[in-house]
Amino acid sequence: MHLEVHLGRVINPESAGKERPRLSKAIVLTIRELAKQPAPEPALSHARGTASRDMAAFIALALAQIAAGIDVSVAAWEKRGYWVKADRFRMDWLWAEQYAARMRAAVLADDWAAIAQVMAQTAQKLSKVEVSENHRLGTPWVGAYLALGERNS
Repeated sequence: MHLEVHLGRVINPESAGKERPRLSKAIVLTIRELAKQPAPEPALSHARGTASRDMAAFIALALAQIAAGIDVSVAAWEKRGYWVKADRFRMDWLWAEQYAARMRAAVLADDWAAIAQVMAQTAQKLSKVEVSENHRLGTPWVGAYLALGERNS
């Protein structure tokens, strides 16, 4: 007996359009928590992250993920010929890829002055993003330093 299954179009509920606001809120939360840190804790070993390093690495990874989703987001507009709208959206988010690269380099170099600068610039870009006190974001930065190191090797 042979069964034939026909599936309709698969829709990804975790689309870039839904992921970007969630990542933006997580970045804002992480910046707030990192700003509360008195000073970056020294790492016992450079391979193992600390809370501060995890937070800074998470910002770099989340910005890179946002940047990677921009082309996916504008593809539908381009298919319909909305070139100006697509280009404007790309230009509005161009900073994300640049900041991600700068933050990644600063974290890997343990350059806290550069981390603070990128953090401030990112906070300014995301100043309209609101994160409520009752958020369900948790601590998305846990383990991010290790993940950043793995992506770099």
